[in-house]
Amino acid sequence: MPDGVLANETTVPLLSCVHPDETLAFWRALGFKTIYEQTKPYLYLAFRWSGFDIHYGRASDSVDPAAENTGGCLVMVDDVAAYHATFVAAMREVYGKVLAKGLPRITRYRAGASRFTIVDPSGNSIIFIQRDEPMELEYGGSKKLAGLAKAMDNARILREFKNDDRAAQRALRSGLKRQSDSATTQERAQALAMLIEVSVALDDEVADWGAQLRELVLTEAEQVEVRGSVANPALLDVWLSGG
Repeated sequence: MPDGVLANETTVPLLSCVHPDETLAFWRALGFKTIYEQTKPYLYLAFRWSGFDIHYGRASDSVDPAAENTGGCLVMVDDVAAYHATFVAAMREVYGKVLAKGLPRITRYRAGASRFTIVDPSGNSIIFIQRDEPMELEYGGSKKLAGLAKAMDNARILREFKNDDRAAQRALRSGLKRQSDSATTQERAQALAMLIEVSVALDDEVADWGAQLRELVLTEAEQVEVRGSVANPALLDVWLSGG
């Protein structure tokens, strides 16, 4: 290491801000402290929460928040579930609901997942990631899996790592169409449960998928497994007996 260079650097993300008032309100709602606020003669906002900071500067005129490709940063944490629960609780307290659609929003968190994303009012993605998350992804599904199980793994990756609900829906529909005959009843139920959840997120009709799920005979233990395959098990109550 060169003289005077210490391995104690701090990196602070500088994101583009299109809507300063909305950005201030959103991060404050989530419990962030505003450590710097200036809109004239130039825009600069800085927020701090727990052990990290987020700063904002003026966005270029070409930035379209709706495209959700403005920029972003990664936040590596030890317990990603705790962070998601904290932000969800803050949203419910301030907004009366979880902001799950549009801008700003927080993505769903399925038990055991290794990441989630907060999309801010300007279309930046702040991605919270478990430190021990596997470094490699197998798009298309794990090579250790086959049939419908592999299709479900592919859908999981598309949702949790690419935030692409539409592609995940296509993967699940294709998997159910091609692999149902060779799948177990529980696998079919889990795939249908995932399809119901992603279709609800897309504001698509779910009655057909729910009817198929209702027709499956599942033990109590299997129902628990099926509920565990989605982030919001309450969505399945109407389709699963004993819900």
